[in-house]
Amino acid sequence: MGRRWRDGRGRLVVHREGGAGAPLTVPLEIATSYRARTKGLLGRDSVDGAILLSPASGVHTFRMRIPIDVAYLDRRLRVIAVRTMRPGRLGLPRLRSRHVLEAEAGAMTGWGLRVGVRVEVVEEEAR
Repeated sequence: MGRRWRDGRGRLVVHREGGAGAPLTVPLEIATSYRARTKGLLGRDSVDGAILLSPASGVHTFRMRIPIDVAYLDRRLRVIAVRTMRPGRLGLPRLRSRHVLEAEAGAMTGWGLRVGVRVEVVEEEAR
């Protein structure tokens, strides 16, 4: 499942477990280049939706201003772990993680994002 996204914008589609309810769509920023992944959410005071770092297996929150939720995704875009991290922390890399989602602390709970949930990334069309 070799996914190749480009830096840009898109939508994160959260598929509810067991098909309970319609999928939820969240605004998404995609960061695939070294520069975009390194910057991530550094220096921001808020996040509109989420940011996908790919490839990535771990993150840190040094120089961040806000606490964040972090979801580690496997190569099939299934959530393998979700953590809330305060600024100034180092998250341990997850062995099977290929992608990492970041959002404001508490957002992922509201979206129903937890271990086992599958997500989908839909890129915006280039204009």
